[in-house]
Amino acid sequence: MGSRRYIGVAERRARLGLRQRLAGQARADTPEQVAESLVALHGTDPAAVYLAVGARLVNPATTVDDTGRALYGDRSLVRMHGMRHTVFVFPTALTAVVHASTGRTVAARERAALLRDMATAGAPGAAWLKEVEESTLAALARRGEATAAELAEDEPRLREQFVYAAGKSYEGVHTVSTRLLKVLGVEGKVVRGRPLGSWTSGQFRWAVAPGHAELDAAEAQAELLRRWLAACGPATEADLKWWTGWRVTDVRRALTAIGAESVELDEGVGHVTEGDSDPAPEPDEPWAALLPGLDPTAMGWQQRDWYLAPELRPALFDRSGNVGPTVWWNGRVVGGWAQRSDGEIVWRILDEEGVGREARAAIESEVERLTGWVGTTRVTPRFRTPLEKELTANQGPGAA
Repeated sequence: MGSRRYIGVAERRARLGLRQRLAGQARADTPEQVAESLVALHGTDPAAVYLAVGARLVNPATTVDDTGRALYGDRSLVRMHGMRHTVFVFPTALTAVVHASTGRTVAARERAALLRDMATAGAPGAAWLKEVEESTLAALARRGEATAAELAEDEPRLREQFVYAAGKSYEGVHTVSTRLLKVLGVEGKVVRGRPLGSWTSGQFRWAVAPGHAELDAAEAQAELLRRWLAACGPATEADLKWWTGWRVTDVRRALTAIGAESVELDEGVGHVTEGDSDPAPEPDEPWAALLPGLDPTAMGWQQRDWYLAPELRPALFDRSGNVGPTVWWNGRVVGGWAQRSDGEIVWRILDEEGVGREARAAIESEVERLTGWVGTTRVTPRFRTPLEKELTANQGPGAA
């Protein structure tokens, strides 16, 4: 243990500012650069993807057009299921790694669960479902992009329904299209296409997934973990297991495969990529950021005390553990923000330590940046937190 280098909170926050592209000098020119640096952008809330990108761009005025181009024009970014059965936005070049490292295992469970639920309900079996699947994928290939309703025009069996959990308190009726498209998404056969509305819309068309090679699972896990540690290291084994959703044996095997180095953290043993244990530089200047709910930085680690004081969590997280919009100063969360119905961005400091005149001026500058590119669009987080609700209900001045 004595041979491990100690990496303290200050250095971890410095690494975060630079590697997560939040410090001014580290901001990116394109959404692709942002996604490449962060590995994955949480995609459960569609607007959060754009907000996370905009917070990290040199020129956020291009956020909506450039992110839309990357997702739906160039397809250099793709929205798909990934770690922990969660929807993320990844660089397209990483889809094979994500699918092999994580998706195949989850996909097998999802298909088995669908077939089991259909059998219990007396619905047709695997052969029938395979026919519907092949017909659906062919229809989607012809159309390019389509909603589930549009696909059902070509394959009417998608409209068929079956009872789920009959007799239970949570009994419900499932449509074949909903369950099958979800399975196909986890299997990497389809991805979300263009939304039906604006960039804040949660209703998506579907598209055939970009082709990719089938990789060895262990090699893919090593590559995904290497990329994530390069962006987020140091991290504990608990952090890695939580973020990936893998078994601890998979995490340990991947750490060994990439030759990860062990370091000492306040929480115990941490890990960095090979050669990354040397002292890291600090940002040139102090920095502030307004990050959205489910931002990949705020949600990047399971053990968060080094950047988020425990007493702030009740106000900033919902009951399921989803983080809301956060205000950052020099590598730590100091408060939260919200957008009111009239478009005004409001914020509140919850941790006053070290937050003086310079910090407040920097936060106001970020408010102006965000207001400038969001414009007349109104953004409400999908998962609302106590502070966000309070800020939007209170119609007082902007800095609450």
